[in-house]
Amino acid sequence: MSNNLFDFGMIGLGVMGRNLLLNMADHGFSVIGFDKDGAKNAALESAATPGTTVKGVGELSQMIQLLQRPRKVMMLVPAGQPVDDVITSLLPLLEEGDVIIDGGNSHYTDTLRRVKYLRDKNIHFMGIGVSGGEKGARTGPSIMPGGDKTAYEHVRPMLEAIAAKAEDGAPCVGYLGKVGAGHYVKMVHNGIEYAIMQLISESYAILKHAGLDNVQLHEVFKTWNEGKLQSFLVEITAEIFLQKDDKADGYLVDVISDKAGSKGTGKWTSQDSMELPVAVPVIDTAVAMRTLSGYKDERVEASKLYNKTEAVELASQELIDQAYDALYFATILSYAQGLAMLFQASKDLNMEIPLPEVVSVWRGGCIIRSSLLEVFTNAYKQNPELSNILLNQEVAELVKSAEDKTRSLVAFAAKSGVPAAGLMSTLAYFDAFKSERMPTNLIQAQRDYFGAHTYQRIDTPGTFHTEWGQP
Repeated sequence: MSNNLFDFGMIGLGVMGRNLLLNMADHGFSVIGFDKDGAKNAALESAATPGTTVKGVGELSQMIQLLQRPRKVMMLVPAGQPVDDVITSLLPLLEEGDVIIDGGNSHYTDTLRRVKYLRDKNIHFMGIGVSGGEKGARTGPSIMPGGDKTAYEHVRPMLEAIAAKAEDGAPCVGYLGKVGAGHYVKMVHNGIEYAIMQLISESYAILKHAGLDNVQLHEVFKTWNEGKLQSFLVEITAEIFLQKDDKADGYLVDVISDKAGSKGTGKWTSQDSMELPVAVPVIDTAVAMRTLSGYKDERVEASKLYNKTEAVELASQELIDQAYDALYFATILSYAQGLAMLFQASKDLNMEIPLPEVVSVWRGGCIIRSSLLEVFTNAYKQNPELSNILLNQEVAELVKSAEDKTRSLVAFAAKSGVPAAGLMSTLAYFDAFKSERMPTNLIQAQRDYFGAHTYQRIDTPGTFHTEWGQP
């Protein structure tokens, strides 16, 4: 095998790197991986399907020597300095025209910098977002490439082969724009993921507060996944409720700490939305609630000060139906906010992100795959330049059909003291978005009053300032 020339190389043979290589090998490509950990190299080779061409090596130079030209090398290492360190190690080993791919969750600004740095050295560089987790990497992820178009053509056949396939058979991969577009799309994907996970957790909290046990919750979410809420996250939520604790009696979900973890991509989405600016309050709220979950000691103390005992209103089918519609309503608006952010970023950052292609790529393999994406695909077929998915007539009808029950559920949550900040912010965004006139005219008056920031009028063109409080 050492005399063969391999199609593709991988740096970093953790779970994702190993499974992506094995996926490639299963589709007929010869692959080679590098890791300093010899055990990981051995694990790669031992996990290979018989008859495939898979090799692991412990020397980076050896891997590069065994790759076909132009060499195609992907990194799956932690974001930040480790990526730059790998690039520095690669440059003396590569030739003009070779391709470096960053498949991790790098911030798009780092990708912009690396594209320019390597372009000057005639090395192609791409940032690729990969979604689907360990299982998706092995059997078919959603893949979000951006950056160097020439580089994409070098790897397109391989990516199309290993990507998940949508129901119509289309591979869930496509060129998503210039410079840092791949990582930007993945960042927003993760922001939407944060939002939907928060909304599902709030739906769970409301129904649990109303007395549903884990078996009943399983049945509810299982039924929801068979209808218009069909999605990966609702599907796995139903399964989670039945998982028994292997260390004690009862169900595992009940003994998991309520302090949520975070790797930063949701925070990046929230921060970067403000730079554009685009309003993504459900994503902002999801990030904030994960942060608030970490205040465990304070929350315990506050619960003693503020919580009061009240009779619990047991869950009825009416409440379950309200939760169903509210989650559907809020999920649509979560996608709408993320896609609106991509629309604006595409223009302002000159990335040329094709939104029809984005929603098509998300239809299979990724964490936020959902039957709703077919609806959005149709909307973008009608108008590829749609600035907000809520302006599509079909989407509007779906939102309006769920609006009344959403309001009822939010009112129930507020009255019951169940934290449902995501659902509430979704409704507030919707009410503001559809308001022909918002109360921000008063804010403009206040700003001019204390800071002479000026304002505009609705009846006369121009910019004005008033000496407020003067007779």
